[in-house]
Amino acid sequence: MSSEERTTETGPLLDTNILKEIAKKDLVNALNAVNGAKTLVLDSTLAGPLGLVTEVALLKQHGVDKMFWLEPGPLTSTTSNIVYLCRPKIKYVKIIADQIKRHAQEAKKHMYTLILTPRVSTLVTRILEEEGVLGEVTLTALNLQFIPLAEDVISLENEFAFRELWVDGDETVLFDSAQGLLSLQKLVGPFPQIVGKGDYAKRLSSLLVRQNKTPTSAAEAPLSSAANVDSLIILDRKVDLITPLLTQLTYEGLIDELIGIRNSHVELPVAIINPPPANAPSASAATASTSAVPIVNVKKDAKKKYHLTTSTDPLYAELRDLNFSNVGRKLNTVARRLDEDYKTNLQSKTVAQLRDFVGKLGGLQTEHQSLRIHTAVSELILPLTRTDVFNKSLEIQQNLLASYEVSAQIAAIEDLIAQGADMQIVVRLLCLASITAGGIKAKTLENIKRELLQTYGFDYLPMLLSLAQPSLAMLLPNPLPPSLPPSGKYPFSLVRKSLRLLIDDNPEALEEVENDIGFVYSGWAPISIRLVQCIAQKGGVLSNPAEKEKPADEQSKSSIEKVQAHPIVGWKGFEDIVSTLPGETVEVAQRHDETGSALPPMSASPIKEQTSTTVVFFLGGCTYTEIAALRWVGRQNKGRRFLIATTGIVSGASLVESLATGIQSGEPKSASA
Repeated sequence: MSSEERTTETGPLLDTNILKEIAKKDLVNALNAVNGAKTLVLDSTLAGPLGLVTEVALLKQHGVDKMFWLEPGPLTSTTSNIVYLCRPKIKYVKIIADQIKRHAQEAKKHMYTLILTPRVSTLVTRILEEEGVLGEVTLTALNLQFIPLAEDVISLENEFAFRELWVDGDETVLFDSAQGLLSLQKLVGPFPQIVGKGDYAKRLSSLLVRQNKTPTSAAEAPLSSAANVDSLIILDRKVDLITPLLTQLTYEGLIDELIGIRNSHVELPVAIINPPPANAPSASAATASTSAVPIVNVKKDAKKKYHLTTSTDPLYAELRDLNFSNVGRKLNTVARRLDEDYKTNLQSKTVAQLRDFVGKLGGLQTEHQSLRIHTAVSELILPLTRTDVFNKSLEIQQNLLASYEVSAQIAAIEDLIAQGADMQIVVRLLCLASITAGGIKAKTLENIKRELLQTYGFDYLPMLLSLAQPSLAMLLPNPLPPSLPPSGKYPFSLVRKSLRLLIDDNPEALEEVENDIGFVYSGWAPISIRLVQCIAQKGGVLSNPAEKEKPADEQSKSSIEKVQAHPIVGWKGFEDIVSTLPGETVEVAQRHDETGSALPPMSASPIKEQTSTTVVFFLGGCTYTEIAALRWVGRQNKGRRFLIATTGIVSGASLVESLATGIQSGEPKSASA
């Protein structure tokens, strides 16, 4: 969809590319501050985020001669200037200090600049001082904050935010999130109200309110008022741990589950992205090529990164949020349409008609290329969704969500361990069983842990201990241990009923207009998005607006009349159920009169002829299915759009692996460690 079409539908949108341009400008300024040619030593975890805002050619234009990864060991540089760019992590700073001392021993003269993102920390300064190299280094910051992943999604791209908050107890993420949201306010203006749920959501809102009361931030005018932001919704991941544990069933979500998406890029076999040269498109080319896609083993063949973006891939916007069961039908429809376009245009006879055809040819070829790639990706995914382990995992998930024969599901998980299924699949199912059933029988849980360690290795013992600690409480025995209060038990049954989470799957309703936000899990509504609906689409929690507004003749589902969005008035109407969820409840009004006194929440009367933006921030990460579900909510209303912000994109696999990797890496948590 073009920007003009988006503007017509919902009013002027915030152009998230502004954030990209700001980040690019800051990077260029940081590099230009170092005169002459320079060697850039880069933290590998920043390669993906930086790749979304700049390209290697731009770095070379601004003096970067060579680039190296920041790794232990000697560093050989042909330039006198060495620029380090990394996150303020202890292990990176110690590597840098070691390389500087090596150069001193070898009598090599260099000038060192350390660019830290998103900010310079006192801890880094202290370590450099302890290592005796602080005087050799010029410290500066690269304010790399929110990066646009899509036209309505921005991310801090911190893949370890969940682990840092709930396992390490490192609250740096809160400060970085606050700085990112404050920078966003400079673009769109202050958030009139903040609504949220969770202990860390409360702390983040307090940081924002405190900062907004400072004279400097209050005096700053927004760069653009087009977004017309009405509120900020903050949800911390602890409020809904069930959603990331489930297998995502949207097209984009399944790509992430089965192949993996990092920084909006997916690694695909080279034969898919760059196929052998073919003849110019003919009348039958559009359909013939899609049926002749090479079948390539996604795990073994040479890979190349492919950027999943709607700006260069015209079909991706149509496919990304579909339930995977509908993707094949959609691809077939597009293939037939392209075939008709080629046939019609090749029949052009007059010069004017031929000129029009040549003008359209570029667009047709781009769409044809996109169709070929997504057909190939679908063919890669399809066999993986037909494996016994995948379908058994789905069956166990659905039964646990329905609280059906929990003991049998536990036994089925043990069978998966015996079969040697992926560790992350087993751990996700165990955690899901624990949260939905209020814990697993103590003796049974101990036996399963023993089996798991014997099968996958005792290196995972620290991870299992972390999952059981009170701050996370994802894998607990029943009855609960004394260290965890009774309130630590997740109110699953109550929430499932009150928020209408379990929905009858109606395949016919998924054909063109999804039946409910539950389409992302084929019948299960993400708790996090139901909570957003409690605030921004109250009627959608109790019943499905798409069903109510379905045309009686069923001939044109696309002609559904949208309902005018209601003003946001906090958790009103859902206070009781929200209070049962873990963590504090947030409702803060930031609207002030001329004297500085807080004004009451906005009127509950409908807003007419006005489009507002609601920013939804996921603290601890969000999944692609939550993004798809929130887009669905936005499509049901007129007068409101959503800007989705997050610390990073997560899945059940990435959460489990981050817990395991973080503990196994042995990364010190303090300078004295």
